[in-house]
Amino acid sequence: MPKPIIAIPADIREFDGTIWHAAQNQYVRAALNVADVMSFIIPAFEAGNDTDAILDRVDGLLVSGSATNVHPSLYGQQARDSDGPFDPARDATTLPLIRRALERGIPLLAICRGIQELNVALGGTLASEIQEQPGVWDHRKPADVDRDTAFAVRQNVIVAKGSCIARYIGTGEVMVNSLHRQAISKTAPRLQVEAVAEDGTIEAVSVIDAKGFAIGVQWHPEYWAETDAPSRALFEAFGDAVRAYAGDRA
Repeated sequence: MPKPIIAIPADIREFDGTIWHAAQNQYVRAALNVADVMSFIIPAFEAGNDTDAILDRVDGLLVSGSATNVHPSLYGQQARDSDGPFDPARDATTLPLIRRALERGIPLLAICRGIQELNVALGGTLASEIQEQPGVWDHRKPADVDRDTAFAVRQNVIVAKGSCIARYIGTGEVMVNSLHRQAISKTAPRLQVEAVAEDGTIEAVSVIDAKGFAIGVQWHPEYWAETDAPSRALFEAFGDAVRAYAGDRA
């Protein structure tokens, strides 16, 4: 039986003066090797994408991390130069996909920028440069180190007892690799907080009224999905949900 297929919205990148629609290998690789699903990379356009036409052809949605940030105008704030870089084409692609996937009950896993997009799509807000807030740690990626060191699993999050994500990675303290300078500020009404860092930063959410799997994490389970048990468990759970959805509509 053919493997189910998920959608991964692209980032806009420029290389050698040419615009590319790109997705990082770690997400596609984790989807294939751990979730055991295939991926379609969805081009990012500020206008013209047909959300339902895209979702008609897939069995899940993976919203990845990125070096760019959601534009503050989308959650009612003025943009500052320090809030960037931005990717308006990605914003215009992901937010409608998230909303419609939830309406249709399509499994959703949102990572890093993805959890922030999920929060904004459902009416929440974001905080920038959180390391400048009193009592908040510096969650930013370490400078001048190789990627494996930068993405090392080294931070505790506290997973709420009875939460959705606890079914997959357990409750209490779990070690993750969380690298970000933005975070959820006002939580969207439809989101339940699933895990927080020791400084109170929201690190995982679920959609309260979701018809199926709908989880967002601020950390990067894709990076070590093949070797780290909690990371693997998240992608395996997502893959199981995708296969169940594909089977139901077969």
